[in-house]
Parts: sequence; C-alpha cells; structure tokens
Amino acid sequence: MGAVQPVNFEALEAQARTLLSVFIAAGYEAVAPETIQPAGVFLNVVGEALRGRTYVFTDLNGEELCLRPDLTVPTCRLYLQRYPAADREAFYSYNGPAFRFQPTGADASHPREFRQAGIEAFGDKDAGEADARTLVLILRAVQQAGLSAWKLRVGDIGLFDAILGVADMPDRWRRRLRHQFWRPEAFRAELKRLSTEPARSMAGVPQALIDALRPDDPVQAEALVAEHLQASGVELIGVRSAAEIAEGLLAIAADAKAPPLKPETAALIDTYIRTRAPAAEAAAALRRLTGKSSNGLAAAIDAYERRCGLLADSGVDMSGVDFSAEFGRSVGYYTGFVFEVLADALGPSSPVAGGGRYDGLLKAVGAPRDVPAVGGAVHTERLLTVVRGGRR
Repeated sequence: MGAVQPVNFEALEAQARTLLSVFIAAGYEAVAPETIQPAGVFLNVVGEALRGRTYVFTDLNGEELCLRPDLTVPTCRLYLQRYPAADREAFYSYNGPAFRFQPTGADASHPREFRQAGIEAFGDKDAGEADARTLVLILRAVQQAGLSAWKLRVGDIGLFDAILGVADMPDRWRRRLRHQFWRPEAFRAELKRLSTEPARSMAGVPQALIDALRPDDPVQAEALVAEHLQASGVELIGVRSAAEIAEGLLAIAADAKAPPLKPETAALIDTYIRTRAPAAEAAAALRRLTGKSSNGLAAAIDAYERRCGLLADSGVDMSGVDFSAEFGRSVGYYTGFVFEVLADALGPSSPVAGGGRYDGLLKAVGAPRDVPAVGGAVHTERLLTVVRGGRR
C-alpha cells in the first residue's frame, strides 16, 4: 500500500475549501470549535481506543485539558453553548487540526497532527434520512475534491444492540459485551467466558463479604464494602468509590451463581459478529440468521434496509458497499449507523473519511437528554494524497 506523502499546505487548504463549499452549499454552517478542550469530557466519551491516544495536560490553574482528538465532541459543545436546552435542529461544518498519539514507527498515513473537514447534524427528525444524507454529502464532497474511485464499509451498532436485546442473558452481561464491542479479541474472549464459566476471579476478596452481599440491596452492599475497607485500613483516594466497588462485587457474586450462556444464544451472537456481506444483501442474511425475531430486532433490520434503499435512491452505487457486523470504528460514542470511505491506494487501515450516528453523545457532554445526531469527517491529508496519486 502507498504511504501518505508530505503535501503542500496551499494545496491542502484549497482542497479543504472545496470540501467546505460542498457542505455549506448543502446548508451546513461553517464553525470553528476550540482546539483545546476539557480533558474530562473527552476521556469519558471517546472510548478506550482513543482515550490512551489523547494528548492531556494541566494548565497553570490546575485544570486538566486536552488537544482535541477529533472535532465531533468540540462541535457538540459548541452546539450546547448556543442551545443549552438542545431543542433546536442545527447543521454545522468545519475544517481544522486534530491530534492523536501515534507510536514510534507509525507510517505517514497516521500523523500525530492531522486535519479533518466534516459535518455534524443535530436534532434530526428522521434518522434514516439523516444517515443517508450525511454519507451522500461526504461522498459528494470527496468526489468533487477529486476522488474518482472509492469503496465503502458500513456497520450498524443499533443492529448489534438489538441482537443483544433478544439474547437470553442478564443485563450486566449485555453491558459487558457492549463495552467490549470496540475490541474484537476482548469481545470474543468475554463471549467465550460467559459461554463456559461465567464466574470471575474473586482473589483477594473475602468469601464472607461476598456471601453477605444481597444483589437486591446495593445500599447494604455499599455499607458492607465501606466497613470492610475501613477495617482493612484502605483509604479511597484516587480510586473507585465504595459504591463502584460494591457494584463490581455484586456482579462477581451474581456471576458465580449464574449458569453459562445457552449454546444457541452464544452461537447467535458469534454468528452475527462474523457476518460479512454486500450491504444490499445483508438484511436478508440477518433475517435468515435470526429467524422469527422480536419486534425490536425486526425494526432494526427494517431500518437498516430502508437506509440502504435511501442511499441507492440518492445515487450511491451499492455494489461498492460492504457490510461488516463487527465494524464499529475506533470511537466509543457511536450508537447506530457507521461508515468508512476507503481508497485502494491507502488500504483499509487508513480510511479517507468516516462517521456515523451518536445519539447519546450530546447528553454525555451536558445536554438535558439524548439528542439524535449524525456526522462524518474527511481526513484531508489522505484524500489529497490519493487525489494527487502519492505525489509531493
């Protein structure tokens, strides 16, 4: 695969102006979110894959800050500054640098400082139409900037959640599998453990304490944990609270008494995660997999199929679109449709553009409730490299 070459700054800015002109013409207001952001906001929402790659520092006032690792969260914060009640539709576009740590030896397609040009839509009334509109606009922009050939990979975390919703398991296991979705190897290991021996290690935890915990009484559990910590001389400074520790111990105690996942449940989840298909054929494949499904799962598959239809109606060549059930991108705040635009010159590890739906993010950064939202961004250095054929 080719590597990204250093590019001329003027050429990069000219390309960014082309991208922004497409976004602005579609009704997306150009905004400039702040580069320096509160670290806590980002570290709570970006997910484990990005948390360890975010540049964090403390200013002279002792406030923990970071260099933004993407522009979606800063744009969400800008929206809430304008509309604290989060009760208005808004459509924003942007162009600017983002920063992520890269290990020594990383190639030029993964720089520590890179530029994103993108769009975010808040408060949309129709999720399917908004998803399709976002992807179509990103494709229109990169094509107008000179990208003549592309491949598209899509996924749907809403489908994964719907599969977990019909699976016969405790809610705590659903949360655990959902948490591991972003890390395929850890996910498979957790699914195997739940399918064979769900009891987790209780090394260092007195059996008498575990036996005394009542799953239906978290207040009593917190009091017992606090009493145990005090008797052991353990101070809660810079660690989890007694309530958080109690919650973990209750889950350990419950797991110790729980039977493993039923083989058919584990097989359903594993087979779904392994599903790969042309996007236009994925809905039929999922219906065959799930058989007579619940209303929630059927609705999720119907929504996926409708989105594919909207994309086709908008002129997207669906023969160049692949569905991967395991695909969820590396960012932890996505909740539904996700996509990546790929170019052969760079390969699947260096997408030219990507994005998706994140209905829970605005509440996580301060909105009074969940707000439907979807967006996408172009990695402008990669796009320019492909367009210029790798020339300097």
